[in-house]
Amino acid sequence: MSDTTERNKARGARLLIVGPPGAGKGTQAKFIGEKFGIPDISTGDIFRYNIKNETPLGLQIKAIVDSGDYVPDSLTNQIVADRLERDDAKHGFLLDGYPRTLDQVTFLNELLAEQGRPLEAVVRLVADQDEIVGRLTKRALEQGRVDDSEEAIRHRQEVYIRETEPLIDVYREQGLLIEVDGLGEIEEIAGRISSALAARGIGEAEDISVS
Repeated sequence: MSDTTERNKARGARLLIVGPPGAGKGTQAKFIGEKFGIPDISTGDIFRYNIKNETPLGLQIKAIVDSGDYVPDSLTNQIVADRLERDDAKHGFLLDGYPRTLDQVTFLNELLAEQGRPLEAVVRLVADQDEIVGRLTKRALEQGRVDDSEEAIRHRQEVYIRETEPLIDVYREQGLLIEVDGLGEIEEIAGRISSALAARGIGEAEDISVS
């Protein structure tokens, strides 16, 4: 492990990552987590784990989803608050998939302010919608996913834009937003993120190698 990597991990970081479906957000989230030695916390993964393992929380979430309702902010907020209390998140964290509403933004800001550890940055992967739709449509055809039509893919992109735009505006106004070109090779994008964070005084830029 290089000295730069050790210093980045010693520093930690408190971050969010947002990006459209198909922009490789999960891959970059993993890279950021490894870079700073912090957990990559995905609310979607937490939901799926609990549903799959039929935990009390999972049964509650499944019942809500099966009824066609959204998981309420109050429940999602509590799940995130509990997760951030774990020892591995004391040094920092990367949230992926949360917050999704303005009420969740308010809750998270207040929670972190109470703990004296506010967010440091929100990394936004920016990518041309037509480029992503073309890529995902091609992948769906190659994998035989006939239900994943271009229309369905484009709809998900539009939903993402509609839901996240208000949140992005809030974080932009707070001076937390870092926008990074999300198109290109994995290591190239990772390098852009590393440099953009370092320019804000969050860690140090380093040679990127994503396995």
